[in-house]
Amino acid sequence: MDQVPSTPATPRPQKPPPRKGARSLRALDEIYGYLFVAPQLTGFLLFVIGPLVAVVIYSFQERNLLTGAVTNVGLQNYNDAFFTNPTFWKVLGNTFVFTAGLVPVNIALALALALLLNRRFPGVTLFRTLFFAPVVTSAVAWAIVWRFMLQGEQGTVNQVLALVGVDGPNWLRSPGWAMTAVIGTRVLKNVGLNMIIYLAALQAIPREYGEAASIDGAGRWQIFRRITLPLLAPTTLVVAVITVVGSLKVFDHILLMTGGGPANATMVLVYYIYQQAFEFFEIGYAATLSVILFVITLVLTAIQWLVNARRS
Repeated sequence: MDQVPSTPATPRPQKPPPRKGARSLRALDEIYGYLFVAPQLTGFLLFVIGPLVAVVIYSFQERNLLTGAVTNVGLQNYNDAFFTNPTFWKVLGNTFVFTAGLVPVNIALALALALLLNRRFPGVTLFRTLFFAPVVTSAVAWAIVWRFMLQGEQGTVNQVLALVGVDGPNWLRSPGWAMTAVIGTRVLKNVGLNMIIYLAALQAIPREYGEAASIDGAGRWQIFRRITLPLLAPTTLVVAVITVVGSLKVFDHILLMTGGGPANATMVLVYYIYQQAFEFFEIGYAATLSVILFVITLVLTAIQWLVNARRS
């Protein structure tokens, strides 16, 4: 049997090497890219990473703003915070109470308002504007107005309560009510932002999901629990992170409404840091408290991400 001669394999065409002009253009594009990100990167290094590193270094020092003296004290500031100074634990407890009181109420109220205002009815745009207006209002003006409204018998809130026969407390001077008053005013100030975020997420959910579920016999509560709420999980994570971080850095309301009082009942960590740094000039100790606050914020944010990752 005659053997058929095998045809030689056709060599694959090789790509020509890039020309020198193409290489130079690619390198030039990379240079342009680095130049475009250089201002942002420089600002990030100078105004974020730089101060963060400086605060960590200051936390191991004792610095006096008046004399300029600097003394390395190692872990003494951390030891004072955790084991020597009882005020620190009071302040830390107030911070967690403020966060635990503000975050659930803010998120629940924002979601309820978003569900209500996601419907079409006369005046819906006006109501959306009214609920969002406090967000763009000056925080200083907001806090000052509420401070006058929450005074004792002369306050607007107590005068309204007196009309229905209720004797209201001195909201900002009573240790049992001061924190509640600050949390309430803070919720009303920022709930509009979370409402808008939820409202945008609700409008992005296709209506076909709810219509198909209703055809299958699902009620409104079942549609909300089984469809709407799971689809809002990424939005809830964003809202929760924003609200938690905002609650941990509250300062203006405490300064203008209670000044940390009465009897340190509303003294939160950020205001305590300000007091130690700019009233008592304990820069090293204030830096230590700042590092602790940074770690707390980082841990709480990581926990929220992990919880959301397990659910998804």
